[in-house]
Amino acid sequence: MANIENQKFITLDIFGNNYLSWVLDVKLHLSAKKLRHTIDEDNAASNEERATALIFLRHHIDDGLKYEYLTIENPLELWQNLNDRFQHLKAVILPNALNDWSQLRFHDFKTVWEYNSTLFKIVS
Repeated sequence: MANIENQKFITLDIFGNNYLSWVLDVKLHLSAKKLRHTIDEDNAASNEERATALIFLRHHIDDGLKYEYLTIENPLELWQNLNDRFQHLKAVILPNALNDWSQLRFHDFKTVWEYNSTLFKIVS
């Protein structure tokens, strides 16, 4: 039960399947904690702020990624490494979403709720 309270959102999958939504969640949570500047270029974050942000990031990534980036001690460096690793997903996901959008037909669904749910998944 304690793990549910500590984890604010789903962890970043080792394959990056949820990378785009994870990035948005991380940015929102770091902003709420007033730590967003720790993942910006040329920031003047204190060592305490960097450590807090790094702990937060490491807590929300897959264990395999934690071990791979074990030696990184700067949240900006970890952020950039993850971005370099998974940024290409935008080029893969967008064409698929556009294809899904073009083939979306209202009469293929039994209820309006199912149609709306599928529509919002494509949009997000």
